[in-house]
Amino acid sequence: MKIKRIVLSLIRFYQVYISPVRPGKCRFRPTCSQYTVEAVEKYGVIKGLALGLWRILRCNPFFKGGYDPLK
Repeated sequence: MKIKRIVLSLIRFYQVYISPVRPGKCRFRPTCSQYTVEAVEKYGVIKGLALGLWRILRCNPFFKGGYDPLK
């Protein structure tokens, strides 16, 4: 549980302090960071981070983007 809390804290730090400074380029809804938070909460650290990483890899001009909720 402690690792899960650390991972979620790091993602939330990114959401609060780093993401607002960068220009809004996210192609998906919910954003990749929010998707990863939801995945870690639902599936745990390893699978949640894997799903988040897969989502980030798809966040490029070759994918349409749009609404892509966690299943």
